[in-house]
Amino acid sequence: MKSLARLWLIPAVIVFWELVARRLENTDFPPPTTIVSRMYDLWFSGPAARLFLTDEAMANILPSLGRMFAGWILASIIGVVLGVVLGRSRVAADYVNALIEFGRAIPPPLLLPLFLVVFRAGLQMQLAAIVFGVIWPVLLNSMDGARAVDRTYTETAIVFGLSRAQRLRQVVIPAASPKIFAGLRLSLSLALILMVISEVFGSTDGIGYQLLTMQRSFDTPGVWATIALLGVLGFLVNALFVLAERQLLVWHRQATRTP
Repeated sequence: MKSLARLWLIPAVIVFWELVARRLENTDFPPPTTIVSRMYDLWFSGPAARLFLTDEAMANILPSLGRMFAGWILASIIGVVLGVVLGRSRVAADYVNALIEFGRAIPPPLLLPLFLVVFRAGLQMQLAAIVFGVIWPVLLNSMDGARAVDRTYTETAIVFGLSRAQRLRQVVIPAASPKIFAGLRLSLSLALILMVISEVFGSTDGIGYQLLTMQRSFDTPGVWATIALLGVLGFLVNALFVLAERQLLVWHRQATRTP
């Protein structure tokens, strides 16, 4: 109930925006009702059999989400595996730490021209951009989580005769999972941003490509509608991830709950 009570600010901001936009009558600053109407016409006025998705939605939203999740999953797998290995081996971490700090300091959008030269415009370039930008929070959080595992846990596992692989699977990864999930959640938001940027640079479909097309055709309500769509998608993806995280880490909350 308290969470619902705090939501009053959202309709208040929307009403204020509507009133100000109608008062200004500026074509570059449309009211929310115009934006929502444009969103409905573009993407959500399709048949019920397709969950009301239009042809534009099928041709742009679904491919974009596919690229985003493909890049995020690939970066997550690589980041978690490398992060856990480096977190448990200080010698290996010392060798690659400089490379990691160098790589994470490079803004991913600056590498898009390089990715275009190497992979050309298309799916490979988009996945490369998403993976490069997304992998760092997963890698660093996985390293920190694996490094911070209490030695008592690992020593107890050794006493019980668990192999190195068993210790990683049954002790280290579960203990490091809260930090790993924190990195995964942050990287998911970055994946959405990089998906749009990569589609603007080199794609013939997708939300980013559609945003660029509307900008070039001076379709201001369409531009705002696309921005609003990205905000809604980001909110929904984050909410679903938080729900999954709560289910998977319920044991952690129970273990850390104070009596």
